[in-house]
Amino acid sequence: MAAARVLRAGGCYRRHPLASASSSASSGSGRAAERGERPDSVGLGFRPPPHSHSDWIGPPDKHSNLRPVIFYVPPEESALERRLREARQEAQASNQRFWARHNRAFRQEKEEFIYSRLKAKGLEMRDESGQKATLSAEEMADFYKDFLSKNLKKNLQYNRDWYKHNFRITFLMGQVALMRALRWLRRRKKNVEQ
Repeated sequence: MAAARVLRAGGCYRRHPLASASSSASSGSGRAAERGERPDSVGLGFRPPPHSHSDWIGPPDKHSNLRPVIFYVPPEESALERRLREARQEAQASNQRFWARHNRAFRQEKEEFIYSRLKAKGLEMRDESGQKATLSAEEMADFYKDFLSKNLKKNLQYNRDWYKHNFRITFLMGQVALMRALRWLRRRKKNVEQ
């Protein structure tokens, strides 16, 4: 796991530059990354130091609970490496959108469910001591079951998309690894000949 080691640094995690994760990317790194600059991490709450040559993993997003990644863009990034990075960024952006919408809908529907059940019982949202009123685990199980049933098609579509993204990323990772191995072998052969 040496290539995938993660170091704790300044509230963010720094991933080794050779490590890859199919579900991680930064959605806001477009033009700055193409110019070889560090992307602005607007809204992410962190920014990697400019001298870093690693991917940086930020704190969890408050809406999606996913950890955003700012990718390191090497100065001599090949077209294939760029395609891999962009595929990872696209996958992360897609995951971010899905889980932010899903979590927002979950919280809203959960509050509505609790309110309607409490109202049906003649209770308020807060009890006499000011504590938020709650429902029993059995009553909440009804909500969870209904929520999952209502969102079954969305979840199945998300899973299909997730697999498509990850197969594409895995294929590109294989191509990049092969390209790097061939480059290394050519360099080694050249050094031996000299």
